[in-house]
Amino acid sequence: MVKLNSAQLEAVQHLEGPLLVLAGAGSGKTGVITHKIAWLVNDYGIKPAQIAAITFTNKAAKEMKERVGKLIGGRAEGLIVSTFHALGVRILRQDAATLGLKPGFSILDAADTGALFQELAGNIDKGRLRALQSRISLWKNSLIDPAAALQNAADEIEAAAAKLYADYERTLRAYQAVDFDDLICLPVKLFSEHEAAAQRWRSRLWHLLVDEYQDTNRGQYRLLQLLTQGRDSFTAVGDDDQSIYAWRGADSENLRLLRDDYPALKVVKLEQNYRSTARILSAANTLIANNPKLFEKKLWSEHGLGEAIHVQTCRDGDHEAEWVSSRLSAHRFERRTKFSDYAILYRGNHQARAIEQQLRAQRIPYVISGGQSFFDRAEIKDITCYLRLLANQDDDPAFIRAVTTPKRGIGGTTLEALGRAAGRRQQSLFSAIFAPGLDAELNSKQRTALREFGDFINRLEQRAAKEPAGEVLGDLIKAIGYESWLFESLEVREAETKWANVCDFVEWLRRKGEEEGKTLLELAQSVALLSMLDGNEGEQDAVQLATLHAAKGLEFRHVFLIGVEEGLLPHRDSLEPAKMEEERRLMYVGITRAQASLTVSWCEKRKQGRESMPREPSRFILEMGETAQKASVQGNIVPDAGTARAKAAQLRAMLAAKT
Repeated sequence: MVKLNSAQLEAVQHLEGPLLVLAGAGSGKTGVITHKIAWLVNDYGIKPAQIAAITFTNKAAKEMKERVGKLIGGRAEGLIVSTFHALGVRILRQDAATLGLKPGFSILDAADTGALFQELAGNIDKGRLRALQSRISLWKNSLIDPAAALQNAADEIEAAAAKLYADYERTLRAYQAVDFDDLICLPVKLFSEHEAAAQRWRSRLWHLLVDEYQDTNRGQYRLLQLLTQGRDSFTAVGDDDQSIYAWRGADSENLRLLRDDYPALKVVKLEQNYRSTARILSAANTLIANNPKLFEKKLWSEHGLGEAIHVQTCRDGDHEAEWVSSRLSAHRFERRTKFSDYAILYRGNHQARAIEQQLRAQRIPYVISGGQSFFDRAEIKDITCYLRLLANQDDDPAFIRAVTTPKRGIGGTTLEALGRAAGRRQQSLFSAIFAPGLDAELNSKQRTALREFGDFINRLEQRAAKEPAGEVLGDLIKAIGYESWLFESLEVREAETKWANVCDFVEWLRRKGEEEGKTLLELAQSVALLSMLDGNEGEQDAVQLATLHAAKGLEFRHVFLIGVEEGLLPHRDSLEPAKMEEERRLMYVGITRAQASLTVSWCEKRKQGRESMPREPSRFILEMGETAQKASVQGNIVPDAGTARAKAAQLRAMLAAKT
């Protein structure tokens, strides 16, 4: 506790009602959360099992639990530290029957839901389907049901989405399945409609701490309310200046709601930054001052003035990539730093291509954040569909993938016939395999192939409930001949890569089963939430490439922020006031990743398709300038194109004068 500053200490020791901790970038918010947990346990006598800390990633949850463990030792084991979605799973597993679900319900991932939407929507353009799916997800995040969505549909695409939404929900329930959005909205439904279940969870959780509160959606806010109702014993930690996820449902209005819904709300501001130099913080403060503020705060630091921020004008994207790579290499040589001290950040993934080419050409090692998840790889999905089927034999999407991968003579015709039989009986596809009277609906060859598969799954399920997870999974993969199938159907190099991934997965799950004392069946029940972020990521001495969205929460000694020009940052589709404010927050996040030095670059021309188009420096560069030059965006008014051009000319003149 002696390491905490006065504001942090105030946040840790406040328990008289709800608390909002406005934690600026680099202000030690994780330390506040972990010390508050330790204080609740050590000084206030609360049992760890009565405290829940909610984060947004498995990795953050793991790190937080480790830090709490250093403060309270083995007692941290009883603490709930999880993502919102993992807490939702925990609630639903215990109260599934109340909502008409069985405890072994399936959790569909993005690929499963995508396939289900495609099946329900029929022959439809993929872009339109994505728009419909996104609209439905946003409705679910906002706790809007299909009937309300249809009633309030503003246009043709919303009306189509609402109809699809109703079909989708019926199908999910028929499959005894939920999607990721359901892991929030179903617990809200449970607590709203079943007071006994709500009271049971409220009595269990004495205090709730929510990290990254500004990233919550309306459903998550409602869940927080329902879990703490009556005592209002919670600590919300967040930063309105780092709210950058509106596109995926995050609602920055939740901060305003917190203030309005809880008149007794205590607000503590963490403004001392432990990360960056004064120049970097001055640029960040000056930039973000152009956004309207719900709560005023200004970051400051004791790290000294620091290096001047460097703004570089480049001819085009190729020149920018070459200059950044060369500058980074020279800087590293001069300072004797590590590659991992550097990050190159950008607005969109497409900007990484030219940078990657130059880094490879100059033999600079790099890693990319936000790449494909291990669990999104086809070979891992092939294996996890078997695990999902073991956990829930009513999981039709998992059944279809498992029964056809590897190929075993069961094709579309057989599955269509089985689907008709299952539909008539109101059963899952797997249950229909063993239904009486199936002889009249499928031929002998079809019945034999399906029942052999069904018997195989039933035998595995018996073993999975009692034998070591790694052993059962290894035997499953041998039994289906997965390795042989890979090498028969793919080029050798691709097959080797995929098989190595499968072996890594088996080993990882074996170790997870041993460490947590869980059988394969128990692990399978939460397989859709598993993530390789739980471990195995070794530290690499490599430059970090990341989008600004993926870089949030990270910090680096030296940051290159590239492509800071009109049309990219701010993005050309984000010119209305609310979106412009979010773009500015995105720039703020980029600036505040830097500890010691910040380099900003923009291009005079950039390729757009086959053409090379003239570009202008971003208004945000000027907004980072000296106090006298700050802000030409007043309130909610966005400059028109003429004003933006005038700013660009002013910035050009300013940069020319410095060189």
